[in-house]
Amino acid sequence: MKFEDYPINVSPIPADEGGGYMVSIPDLPGYIADGNTIDKAIAEARDAFDAWVMVEQEDKGELPVVKTYSGQFVQRIPKSLHRQLAKRAETEGVDLNQLVTTILSQSLVRH
Repeated sequence: MKFEDYPINVSPIPADEGGGYMVSIPDLPGYIADGNTIDKAIAEARDAFDAWVMVEQEDKGELPVVKTYSGQFVQRIPKSLHRQLAKRAETEGVDLNQLVTTILSQSLVRH
């Protein structure tokens, strides 16, 4: 596995804790790196990856599997909600999947 195979999270470190940015890889428990800037934190994370992999393989003999997502899932909804979404999609001139993707994306941005 390569560093690029894993999705990363970049989070600001509060100023009272030293500032900068922390990088973690959710699929690799306990893996973190930090730096003064986002670019430096990612560079440090990339450098630390090989060492983390070596230790993990020595300790457990294998690496956690990279989680992959197909971009599809099935969700059952009430007929009335389906109707409302379909009508709104028609009104906006988009297909239902595009409308639902937009609504979900907007919801995630707010949180």
